[in-house]
Amino acid sequence: MNMVATLTGAAAGGDGTSDSITSPTDRTVLGVIRRAADVVVVGAATVRAEGYVVPRTASLAIVSRTGRIDGHRLAAASVGRVVLLVPESAAASPPEGVEVVRVGPGPDIAPREVLASLAERGWRRVVCEGGPALAAQFAAAGLIDEYCVTVAPSLTPAERPFLPLGTHVETDVAGMIVDEAGFSYLRLRARRGGAANRR
Repeated sequence: MNMVATLTGAAAGGDGTSDSITSPTDRTVLGVIRRAADVVVVGAATVRAEGYVVPRTASLAIVSRTGRIDGHRLAAASVGRVVLLVPESAAASPPEGVEVVRVGPGPDIAPREVLASLAERGWRRVVCEGGPALAAQFAAAGLIDEYCVTVAPSLTPAERPFLPLGTHVETDVAGMIVDEAGFSYLRLRARRGGAANRR
């Protein structure tokens, strides 16, 4: 998982996106993580809010309960690099070049179903970039190996936490740095055998 948050736990700044709470170093980290991945997984709401484009070095998998994405900039994607994962019952009219993949009866798509569908395509190195609800589902299911979190030195209103967990996740610190601008970059590794303990 790779996400950015403020000191108060907000996943977005005043403009409603993560652009206003990121940094050049954070964007460099993002690029490194994406280059090591086969596919980036993200929720449809985040695609709409952030104006997502297709990563240069990884494929893009969008998870949606409704099949709705207003992502006109995705239309330039090469065929086979962008998939829209939806329940079997959902209607979907994606932009050209985006393939619809139906996963499970719905209305929700389980994280394990997402990973299984991606694995069928040979996409096994997966990075989840949120949003908060999707990332929390993956974390609660014990499916995240590493958490890479950039914390911006900002105090902002936070209606919802960037990772709204309902379970305790056991982790160990694998690395942390702080830059001159006050941004911290934290890498946590999930403990195997006890990654998620449901209440």
